[in-house]
Amino acid sequence: MPPSGLFGVPAGAGIGDNGVVSLYRDEGVVLRTQKLGEADRIVTLLTRRTGLVRAVGKGVRRTKSRFGARLEPFTHVDLQLYTGRTLDVITQADTLRAYGTPIAADYPRYTAGTAMLETAEKIVIVEKDPSLRQFLLLIGGLRTLGEQSHDPRLVLDAYLLRSLAVAGYAPALTECARCGADASVGAHRPFAVHAGGVVCTVCRPAGTVNPSVETIDLMSALLRGDWPAADASEDRRRAECSGLVAAYLQWHLENGIRSLRLVERS
Repeated sequence: MPPSGLFGVPAGAGIGDNGVVSLYRDEGVVLRTQKLGEADRIVTLLTRRTGLVRAVGKGVRRTKSRFGARLEPFTHVDLQLYTGRTLDVITQADTLRAYGTPIAADYPRYTAGTAMLETAEKIVIVEKDPSLRQFLLLIGGLRTLGEQSHDPRLVLDAYLLRSLAVAGYAPALTECARCGADASVGAHRPFAVHAGGVVCTVCRPAGTVNPSVETIDLMSALLRGDWPAADASEDRRRAECSGLVAAYLQWHLENGIRSLRLVERS
């Protein structure tokens, strides 16, 4: 058995050049877990200060694990970790809020929440690159989803649009994405996913679709957080909006969001 080190950390693990174990604390949302060996899990988190972190939860799959249940998707946790050579290791986890409890009780909300977690992991590409705005956006989205005060499809679309905007991919919704001319007139506003949003008739490329002006207005309301306007929208406008948002998201991410297919079926 290897000798124990600081806080029960095996001697030699996560030790820096000065011979001190690199311990750090952070809070994060569990995005995904994977089995590792017979009793461990790899836990992917989006954290407040560190960004995207992949860490090992040792022994968390054992029935007597002290914090296994705290390292499940949708859980907002306070963590202590030490820096490993390939993956960090979680030594302590305390639940701050279990968003999964209200979300998992409703299938549409669960599928919407799953798509949010997957998007967060895909859009924050670089590990340990601080992404505070994305973290706060995810926390707010999960909290709103759990409160059940809005249609889960609207909550998801609002999260996706704002997440894209934070990443620098906000769609153009009033001015032409190519030339900047006013494109907010008429019963329809041509929308080109690959061009970056609405386009004028002069710049309109092949593959442009023609959503109603109400659908584009709904996208604008979701992007700026105008919930009274979003809640008052018609179902057909919400469906059209969801299709545009999903297509726009998939275009800007290298890997598609597989869980969106479940949301569409729900």
